[in-house]
Amino acid sequence: MCELLGISSNAPIETRDVLRAFRQRGGGTADNRDGWGIAFRAGGGFRLLKEPVPAVHSAGFGALCESLRSDLIVAHVRKARHPPISTLVNTHPFEHVCCGREWVFAHNGLVPEIVEAQRSSRDPVCRPAGETDSEHAFCRVLAAVAEHFSAAAPVSGSSWFDAVAAASELVASHGKFNFLMSDGEYLIAYGHDRLHHVQRRAPAAPGTLAPEVVIIATEPLTADAGW
Repeated sequence: MCELLGISSNAPIETRDVLRAFRQRGGGTADNRDGWGIAFRAGGGFRLLKEPVPAVHSAGFGALCESLRSDLIVAHVRKARHPPISTLVNTHPFEHVCCGREWVFAHNGLVPEIVEAQRSSRDPVCRPAGETDSEHAFCRVLAAVAEHFSAAAPVSGSSWFDAVAAASELVASHGKFNFLMSDGEYLIAYGHDRLHHVQRRAPAAPGTLAPEVVIIATEPLTADAGW
């Protein structure tokens, strides 16, 4: 089944070791051979790079392993299930605009029932570019965010995080639903049955404060204790 990687730091960091390990999950140490994608914050927005090929054989992924510096990353290696078709539009992460924000999303699991539910929506917030249950679920979660912002009063103490949590719980009731999502400011992780995380200090130059970083992954990718 697909695997996820999320990195959130309070400063841009080198990600070489973690990305090298994650790349191997895309056809080397794990059989997630049906595509890879990385969304990362750069220049005030997201850059999204992906291919419907095994990460372990991708020169593009290899180049990112050596060069990528960012403080917010959402990455994915895919094992195609619904549908079992490897195309660029079915490759995670997915990207949509909602409520004036740019969102990215990657999913591990299987929630095929959500496809028909979203297709029957009369006024969808976003329309999937591909066929995956994952992207349909993403649009369902964004619909909950949009409903919150349209209904919330300026003085309301409720959070759109609550709307995301409620929608995620509903989608998860139809199958398995682990995901990473970001609006460019926050990294949101929903662990239904299969997510690990570790918090640590990143390497820093002498005399500088080491950045704090959280790494979230389907399977532990480093030798850190405490995953």
